[in-house]
Amino acid sequence: MDFSHLVRRHPCLGGGPELRNGRLHLPVSPACNLQCRFCQRGFNGVEERPGVSRGILPVAQVPGVLARALELCPEISVVGIAGPGDTLATDHAVQAFRIVHQLQPGLIKCLSTNGLLLKERLPELLAVGVSTLTVTVNGITPGTVARVVATVALGGRRLDAAAGAGPLIMRQLAGIRATAAAGLLVKVNMVLIPGVNDHEVAETARAVKEAGAWMFNLIPLLPQGAFSGLQAPSCADLHAARTAAEGHLPVFRHCQHCRADAVGIPGVSDHSGEIYGSLGRPVETFSHG
Repeated sequence: MDFSHLVRRHPCLGGGPELRNGRLHLPVSPACNLQCRFCQRGFNGVEERPGVSRGILPVAQVPGVLARALELCPEISVVGIAGPGDTLATDHAVQAFRIVHQLQPGLIKCLSTNGLLLKERLPELLAVGVSTLTVTVNGITPGTVARVVATVALGGRRLDAAAGAGPLIMRQLAGIRATAAAGLLVKVNMVLIPGVNDHEVAETARAVKEAGAWMFNLIPLLPQGAFSGLQAPSCADLHAARTAAEGHLPVFRHCQHCRADAVGIPGVSDHSGEIYGSLGRPVETFSHG
């Protein structure tokens, strides 16, 4: 399928020094249904990494944020929702995209998810105009995934790593298949964790390609959380992993480790403080099911 019309306008698909398109991230998703050992969500205005925002944006404020962001950065072509929790663990992302689709139907709607609930919630995403998805898949065998994910919340139950890894993998692949079959562009992110899942990069890329993924992105581990004692991958590690993945899928090489409240052109402009500077830190802590 030809996705050139999306790639030209989407900074997380094209990238490079010629990049002139911006993105607006709406940090509306407060909860997560996984506890990954590398993940440490937080509320602040300084850390440049996923899982961080200045707070949770109430869905009712989306119209004002959208208008202000386009005023400050007319180059915005993508509205994305990437957390700070999982976007499908609650209804907030779908509600926010419904508003964006009504107000600015020409903007690309992009969702990032762990894929646990992707297949069953896909019809809702199609209805609100989502056209690109990123699914984070950190391994393709239960033994590896159980080393990355501590718990999985599914069907009202909290599963430990041993019980939850297999269902998570099956659901991720089923979600990718359904999404690709519906004509959406699917990029897969994989957090590269030396000594944990680096041996499984090629196998993971092969499996998600067979399921319908179009692009692969390797994100170097930021040592934190339960993995705070691990080493980040070296440049040589990252190069080897990208080479292994490229045997199966094109690899995106310009990832900026964007925050869940990023606004502007990656690496060029940052309007997140102007948009979200007054966003209050929520009282509640993150939920994992």
